[in-house]
Amino acid sequence: MPVTKITPDDGFYIHTYFDVVPWSPSQRYYAVTKLPFQNRPPVMGDLAEVCVIDLHEETIETVYVTRCWGFQTGANVNWGKTDRFLYTNDVINGTAVCVRINLETGETRSYAGPLYHMAPDESVIIGFPHELRDATQLGYGVPPVDYDHIKKLPPGASHTEGVWQTDLRTNEKKLLVSLANVASLVPKPPPREGGTFYFWHSKFNPQGTRIYQVLRCIFPGYDYQTPPNPMVFSFNADGSDIHFTSPGFKVWDAPGGHPNWHPNGEYILRHFKMEDDIKRFFLFKYDGSEIKQLSERIIASGHPSFEPSGRFLITDDDDKDDDGNSIIILRLIDFSTDKAEVVCTMPTINWRDTGHKVLELDGHPVWNRDFTQVCLQAAPKGSRQLYVFDVKKLMG
Repeated sequence: MPVTKITPDDGFYIHTYFDVVPWSPSQRYYAVTKLPFQNRPPVMGDLAEVCVIDLHEETIETVYVTRCWGFQTGANVNWGKTDRFLYTNDVINGTAVCVRINLETGETRSYAGPLYHMAPDESVIIGFPHELRDATQLGYGVPPVDYDHIKKLPPGASHTEGVWQTDLRTNEKKLLVSLANVASLVPKPPPREGGTFYFWHSKFNPQGTRIYQVLRCIFPGYDYQTPPNPMVFSFNADGSDIHFTSPGFKVWDAPGGHPNWHPNGEYILRHFKMEDDIKRFFLFKYDGSEIKQLSERIIASGHPSFEPSGRFLITDDDDKDDDGNSIIILRLIDFSTDKAEVVCTMPTINWRDTGHKVLELDGHPVWNRDFTQVCLQAAPKGSRQLYVFDVKKLMG
């Protein structure tokens, strides 16, 4: 099937994450992070480049250089409502905060709070402090100064730390939802003492009316490799009406991950490992009701995303080829026929090959804005690159 490599061979490139669209609103441009290296974990002061690819002219331009980046989410780049503004983060006065880049003039503006995700109307941004992300998993926030002294919160659930909202018009920052607000609604008490709650992924639904939020609890002795206790909550865009979304499943150490909104904004997609040790895809309403297993036959994997009708889903998986080399697999699933098709397999970088999980390269497949193409991260020649697949014909 048609595939286009959109990044040049002069470095190592990734986009932001599987649930943030890197195509600009017009789809002429594509935002990427160019990493300075790929053979060691970064430390504070290592610089990455925010770049914009012109897909029509096949050119690339560095539009910003930042100290706030990671191997899994790059520079957390988000587009505004038009091709004019691109948003990222940088460390300013010792704190990781959002930065807006005016692509027409080159002017930049910094904001009071951190960016993880942006409201669809470009009115506000939300995010948990990037400096605290390394306490639960490396590669998603801002590089630490010293890996032996990663910034952490005191045990328990903080009343003064959580998801921050910054108004992009007034630059007013406020605590939208605290860790204590959400942790108080965990249905069962912790299995051990001494745990510390942290937030993780935050995402608006496409309508901008609700946010899903991943909560984690880290107990003493954690090795920063496999994040435990992922729980998904949702709340209104103003921080009200908080719900635990998965009451039908195990609360602590639940073997599931990578939630994503259904395009209708009412339901959340997530996969869970069942009693037979096989992962399945589930869909449930934002308040935890109407839990539905999407298929008995299809094995779930990776980073899944729906197209608007809810018929097709893309996701990735990892494996080894016949020679024992690590590969990434792009899958297209049709729930109307209950079939999963392998779109492609490409060489990738597995953390077991590098000796450090932070250096892993996941596929992080993401739809373009009209759901005709999919971008995938891979490394056919050993370096991180981005590939676009035309999947329209496969979708009939």
